[in-house]
Amino acid sequence: MNKPVEALTPAVAVVPDEALGPVGRSAPHESARLHVTGSAAYADDLPEPAGLLHAALGLSPVARGRITALHLDRIRSLPGVVEVFAAEAVPGDNAYGPILQDEPILAGRVGGELLWLGQPVFAVVATTRDAARRAAARAGEAIEFETLPARLTPAEAHAAGDYVVPPMHLARSQAAGDQAPPPAREAAVRAALQAAPHRLTGQWSVGGQEQFYLEGQISVAHPQDDGALRLVCSTQHPTEMQHLVAHALGLKANQVQVQCRRMGGGFGGKESQSAVFALVASLAAQRMGRPVKLRVDRDDDFLITGRRHCFDYRFEVGHDDEGRLLAAEVTMVSRAGASADLSAPVMTRALCHFDNAYWLPEVSLHGYCARTNTQSNTAFRGFGGPQGAILVEHILDSVARRLGRDPLDVRRANFYGGEAGPLTPDNGAGRTTPYTQLVGDNIIRPLVDTLVLSSDYDARRLAVAAFNAGSPVLKKGLALTPVKFGISFNVRHFNQAGALVHVYTDGSVLVNHGGTEMGQGLNTKIAQVVAQELGIALDAVRVSATDTEKVANTSATAASTGTDLNGRAAQDAARQVRLRLAAHAAERHGLSAALAPTLRFEAGRVRLAPAGGVHLDLSFAELVQSAYLARVQLWSDGFYATPGLSWNRDTMQGNPFYYFAYGAAVSEVVVDTLSGEWRLLRADLLHDVGRSLNPALDIGQIEGAFIQGMGWLTMEELVWHPQSGKLLTHAPSTYKIPTANDCPADLRVALFDRANEQDSIHRSKAVGEPPLLLPFSVFFALRDAVSAAGGHRVDPPLAAPATPEAILRAVMAVQAGQ
Repeated sequence: MNKPVEALTPAVAVVPDEALGPVGRSAPHESARLHVTGSAAYADDLPEPAGLLHAALGLSPVARGRITALHLDRIRSLPGVVEVFAAEAVPGDNAYGPILQDEPILAGRVGGELLWLGQPVFAVVATTRDAARRAAARAGEAIEFETLPARLTPAEAHAAGDYVVPPMHLARSQAAGDQAPPPAREAAVRAALQAAPHRLTGQWSVGGQEQFYLEGQISVAHPQDDGALRLVCSTQHPTEMQHLVAHALGLKANQVQVQCRRMGGGFGGKESQSAVFALVASLAAQRMGRPVKLRVDRDDDFLITGRRHCFDYRFEVGHDDEGRLLAAEVTMVSRAGASADLSAPVMTRALCHFDNAYWLPEVSLHGYCARTNTQSNTAFRGFGGPQGAILVEHILDSVARRLGRDPLDVRRANFYGGEAGPLTPDNGAGRTTPYTQLVGDNIIRPLVDTLVLSSDYDARRLAVAAFNAGSPVLKKGLALTPVKFGISFNVRHFNQAGALVHVYTDGSVLVNHGGTEMGQGLNTKIAQVVAQELGIALDAVRVSATDTEKVANTSATAASTGTDLNGRAAQDAARQVRLRLAAHAAERHGLSAALAPTLRFEAGRVRLAPAGGVHLDLSFAELVQSAYLARVQLWSDGFYATPGLSWNRDTMQGNPFYYFAYGAAVSEVVVDTLSGEWRLLRADLLHDVGRSLNPALDIGQIEGAFIQGMGWLTMEELVWHPQSGKLLTHAPSTYKIPTANDCPADLRVALFDRANEQDSIHRSKAVGEPPLLLPFSVFFALRDAVSAAGGHRVDPPLAAPATPEAILRAVMAVQAGQ
């Protein structure tokens, strides 16, 4: 069970809600009541307009081929079908993509190439969803093709040098200097490897992960009477959908309106890959002159869309007797899939997170986005960061086992400097990342020290060893892993946001911003920020649906920046209104203009403390009504752009992150060495969210990220048929995500009490993605338990996901090695 936050560690400051303004309170999610009563309206729940048609997609039956004939009339003749169309029906450009336009909307044209099994080839429009799906399911009768050789694994593509974007290289050498040419830095790394007292080489892999949002992909397109289009879409990036639809339909951006009230989960899977559904629904609506809904079922969603990239690694490191890494050379190969999508920035973030919380004086990193004839992989919570950071944890775990040391000691020996007193040449710790950004806010040492004490790590380490010594079948494992995660988009211009704040004459407030709500509580936090700024009750603020006709040119709600960007924009807008109201109050009551900034907006009232016979105390609503009568503007737009960011994608150097979020977790597991089955017994999580805007929401995000990341590393296995290339794990029957039973009986979550050093919104920190790295501790606890089966003399050959079958194979390997 969860222990109360205040019971866990002195690092947590608990302030009673009644002592706080709206910011800092554990306010419930703004849609919580709607969620639990089933009243929250998602795109598919909205009333269907008269004349609505339904679309479905006819999918490629082969992993790679060339279309020799299309027999769409066979589909048109089926019951309920109104229209069938393919590539030639696209009035604009049939190619799309978030960065490179290298993927067709519909592949259906004679001579066109089929790139994966499940690729959309043509669209069916019918009077009912069932009729559209039944017709689309007969795609095999309509598509004649010539089979071509397919590449189904990243290893095949890497061997052939086939990539969706050019390879990336990031090298840092303390010996050569950051300004040395890349070849000189790489040569210096090789020299450091050769000179190291100990060297470790290996290869490893982690699997991909399906987003498995509860609400599937859906778009509903409504033609407008002036040739424009309104699109209701479950998407994390309304502006991108607006631009792509306009481009494909031959419209201007101002003719396409995209709305999103809420999503039933996104996790990155609705950042770029909501596009094909938005595009096809819009094409069908324009073509038919009637509203069209496209909602795919789970199986088709799996076959059409991509997910978290799986990664293959090769590495060589040099280290000393204490386990400090002296040099590292790493190759990362990701499964990009058939097109570029977001694979390039995912790989960039993976390379930039290989260091995790550790100082690496000599490092050479190489990233390759392998083109495969499988679904185009895309964003997923963490966006490559988890795939980069987990490798260095794997390496340190192996180094510790090789030296016979506690992995925590080796991790501590490698931490970045900055908190443990002044840096000296003797302590071996630096403060600059491999991409040259200074780690100026490093709190990993005090955070880990706090968790070691609160989790009773040292005593439990001894208890685990004693248990294992007397238990030949069941083996326990324990691990503590840290997190350092960079916050901001690597692409500098994405770090901007806008918002509108409208104050009505009754004192109520309406907010609109460019972020999207997907259950994470973004709208709740935005409302808290605005309520705090205006000094009013939270229930006086309402946040409306994201709409490209209200706030234009928005960035995706991604990279954990939703509250950082949109919160500051909303605060800016609210502050402008407050300053106007303060100036009006001073003028109306005969106060000096100099006193206007000293007016306090709090608890729904506007006050000036008595001083020199001057006193003011009136309700916010009274002041608003007075300002309206005086013709004071009661609405404002707000804008925010994250300062201090820079990134050179050619040299892979700069300051891509505004700040870092930190955390650490201790996990204890027990493994049945006869079956490979296991259970998480206890998890202690301590995470840095700065000054929390809403502790309840933040803790919920940490818990959810922990369980989701645990699923990625232990049970969610993607399997493609080795000959046909079909994704075999394409439904809940074959793809297993964590359930309530997988949550440990003893889960302890605490927030680390330290304000953000950067001027973020109320000195808070992002919480969406960083906690997904906390369950690294589960994986390495499993590795510790497997290692115990061999007396800790053999490094377990355990890759992720660590399914029971994989664990059993690893147990057998270490026992054989014994």
